[in-house]
Amino acid sequence: MGLFFEAPVAHEDTPRIWKIGELVTEARAQIERRFAELRVEGEISNLRAAPSGHLYFTLKDGEAQLPAVFFRRQASLLRFRPQDGMQVLLRGRLTIYEQRGQMQMVGETMEPLGAGSLQVAFEQLKAKLKARGLFDAERKRPIPAYPRCVGIVTSPTGAVIRDFLNIVQRRHAALQVLLYPATVQGEGAAAEVAAGISYFNRTREVDAIVVARGGGSLEDLAPFNTEPLAEAIAASELPVVSAVGHETDFTIADFVADLRAPTPSAAAELITAAQHRVEEDLSALSQRLERAMRFRVMQARHGLDRVRVEQMTVRMMDALHRRQQKIDELSASGELAMRGRLQQSRERLGLAQHALARQDVVHRLHPMRERLDRQRSALERAARHYLSHRRERLHGIEGKLRALSPMGVLERGYALVFDCQGRLVKSVDSLKPDEEMTTRLADGNVTSTVRRLNKA
Repeated sequence: MGLFFEAPVAHEDTPRIWKIGELVTEARAQIERRFAELRVEGEISNLRAAPSGHLYFTLKDGEAQLPAVFFRRQASLLRFRPQDGMQVLLRGRLTIYEQRGQMQMVGETMEPLGAGSLQVAFEQLKAKLKARGLFDAERKRPIPAYPRCVGIVTSPTGAVIRDFLNIVQRRHAALQVLLYPATVQGEGAAAEVAAGISYFNRTREVDAIVVARGGGSLEDLAPFNTEPLAEAIAASELPVVSAVGHETDFTIADFVADLRAPTPSAAAELITAAQHRVEEDLSALSQRLERAMRFRVMQARHGLDRVRVEQMTVRMMDALHRRQQKIDELSASGELAMRGRLQQSRERLGLAQHALARQDVVHRLHPMRERLDRQRSALERAARHYLSHRRERLHGIEGKLRALSPMGVLERGYALVFDCQGRLVKSVDSLKPDEEMTTRLADGNVTSTVRRLNKA
């Protein structure tokens, strides 16, 4: 690693004499500008936690080593506990600690290599709490078999609370549920859930507490893998049911809680399980009661069999006679009603027939036929008159045409002469000797040759 310094020179021939503080300060400024943010991979050694909360260690590999420090604020944000020999990826900036003139790296974030920081933190916290006895079965408290009221700490807008309430309503409608709304993901979620547990312990309105949220990644479930929440669950005087994630998800809250439910829906079923046993007992009692009632009915039937047959026969005959009399009365009244209806129908039929006779189609068509005959005769006369008039007019026009036709002139002995080109000859000047000409007569044509032309 090369360092490049830019220092002012007092004179070309006189080298500058540095003070130690100035030189270290200048070197630190150069290094901090050049290496403002970098990532370094190495092994932790000589780890030391100061009372101030700072972390000091050396990051090394097979060739060199580099001192590093995590100040208290950044150290508190680490999601795992660093240990000697752990391979890590450190992100931060390079600087010089002026009091010792030592180059060091100031860390911002750090992740273990080979396993995620959340998983490392999970295993470390699990081992720590297990050693403290928070997972021991002896400290687990039983969940009340017939709770009157249950408190649930979860998000008020998620699907978890809806599913939980639906199952409780279906299996044990009399059970009351109090909701403590809390954020179940992200920063501050663990504190809100712990506050909900403390609230129910303080108010004593519930018989058990359910801590619930849906499934998610290890990052999503991180609030339930924190030591403060584990201590809040362990300190609860009310039994706590942990229902976090899916069936395959395990959190620190699951190990500390008095009962772990695979899912929030399963938690609702576990809490109401005793109610189902009560319903089974009620079903058994109902069956016993039904058998007892059948036995009493059978005894009553035996008592009826001991009644005298003659009395039963008389009662039955009296009832039969009363029903027959009722049938006769109904038959008589029905026949009378039918006769009245039949008479009304006959009268209505007569009126309809009379009205129909007045509306006979034959009578109505007769005057129409006479009118039609008169109109046909008038039309025929008008047609004959029109045709006669048109015929006479046609004859007159025909006579006029004949009088004006050239053919009529030819019939009176006149003729039309045409030259060889078919043009009408009006003067002898238009003809030449030896030229053919055609003469049109009334009954045909005559072709001749001009021998001589004489002009009048």
